[in-house]
Amino acid sequence: MSASPFDHPFLSGLLGDAEIYAHFSAEADIAAMVQFETALACVEANEGVIGAESADAIERGLADFKPDMAALHDGVARDGVVIPALVKAMRQAVGTPHDEKVHFGATSQDAIDTSLALRLSDVLAVLEDRLRGVVAALQSLETAQGSVELMAHTRMQAAIPVTAARKIASWRLPLERHIERLEAVRRDVLVLTFGGAAGTLEKLGDKGPAVRMRLADALGLRDIDNPRHSERDGQAVLANWLSLVTGSLGKMGQDIALMAQNEVGEVKLAGGGGSSAMPHKQNPVGAEVLVTLARFNATLLAGIHQSLVHENERSGAAWTLEWMLLPQMAVAAGASLRAARVLLDGLEFRPQGAT
Repeated sequence: MSASPFDHPFLSGLLGDAEIYAHFSAEADIAAMVQFETALACVEANEGVIGAESADAIERGLADFKPDMAALHDGVARDGVVIPALVKAMRQAVGTPHDEKVHFGATSQDAIDTSLALRLSDVLAVLEDRLRGVVAALQSLETAQGSVELMAHTRMQAAIPVTAARKIASWRLPLERHIERLEAVRRDVLVLTFGGAAGTLEKLGDKGPAVRMRLADALGLRDIDNPRHSERDGQAVLANWLSLVTGSLGKMGQDIALMAQNEVGEVKLAGGGGSSAMPHKQNPVGAEVLVTLARFNATLLAGIHQSLVHENERSGAAWTLEWMLLPQMAVAAGASLRAARVLLDGLEFRPQGAT
């Protein structure tokens, strides 16, 4: 048993997803926060908030920036967020007299939430590509085997004969709807967070809106008038979408596991699933993984809804809960899509009465 199966040396073979997980690594987070700070200095120089020489010094000083992870560890233990220790290290890398212009006008949440948005852009691109791949695999399966006759089951009891195409459609159509929903999800989460201490950009005066718009453009994120420091509905929309994806794949996995039972025998699975005690068995491992990850994300979704409850302008507790849950949900969705594709590539429908 492990505290996290997603990066476990062997459990990750079943439940992990190295590609998605990499976007939530400390290294990826720091790189995105450095990108934010460098772009911030550049646009502030363009608007005359800081000098061009300061922006140049910040860009040079952070080009190969590698912070001391132990110092960041101790800083988070003390401050609850990484930015005070990280900005201190950044300022040391930039050096005097330009060090005080690093992070000028921003607050910790601006850097942390914008880092998340930048990384989610890549994560959602990967998930969309995989989702389309699963839909394409289902379409191919329907073309090749859709005419195979199966027994429909309602309330776990045999009902009437149907074709495999009917079963496949019930797996494919929800996934197509999730693709359609993704653009709205992107609009909710791929936004710039930039508001300063309490969302007013008070240090930038009348330059604030112009800096914010330039910064959003530079980072490829949507500009919004009011930073969502304590408005976490966008993250909840993303979490809901992730749970919908894994839930739909879980329904497919549950169907396949039932159809693969020896007494039913309506599908044949390729490879794997061996038993240490019963060598005759071929366990439906891939299908079971889809069910597990669906239930996992459904459980975590309730926690994300708890993280909506921010007090006043910022909550340390609700925000920290979000850090704990949202990355796991994204990795679970990635792993589920990967497992679904492997499962479908080795799936063969068997007509009723076939041996």
